[in-house]
Amino acid sequence: MARSGTRAGDGRHVVATNRRARHDYTILDEIEAGIVLRGSEVKSLREGQVQVADAYAAIDRGECWLFGIHIAPYARAHGWGTHDPVRRRKLLLHAHEIERLGARIATERVTLIPLSIYFKEGRAKVLLGVARGRQKADKRQAIAERDAKAEAARAIGRQRKGRD
Repeated sequence: MARSGTRAGDGRHVVATNRRARHDYTILDEIEAGIVLRGSEVKSLREGQVQVADAYAAIDRGECWLFGIHIAPYARAHGWGTHDPVRRRKLLLHAHEIERLGARIATERVTLIPLSIYFKEGRAKVLLGVARGRQKADKRQAIAERDAKAEAARAIGRQRKGRD
């Protein structure tokens, strides 16, 4: 789901978030990576023309790649300046980070899911989540926990206002 213009508290300009990821997966760890983009892709990102709902990252031959992300073609790019909207994109991580993630994926049966795409100091970044898939019962339990926390927060708010 693309949301243009959102600012995070740490100087990030959030372009898109993957809201479905936190519902379908349990996020175990997060890691920030740079993205290798073409000029027209950067312009489309700045306009918020990106979808990350079905995207995932994988490690192939010692490099980390982002698959399934859709960056719409820039409207004013023509001819050789355009790009393939669903091409795989290279992620920029240190070699030791890639090795550590590769070992973790192989041993723990986890996957890499993009949680958000944002600009930080003018550079496009992706926040990857090391995630484990949830079963239907796990999703129900997570929803019940979230609802219980919200109800407790509402009760505390009513108590502070003197309504209960």
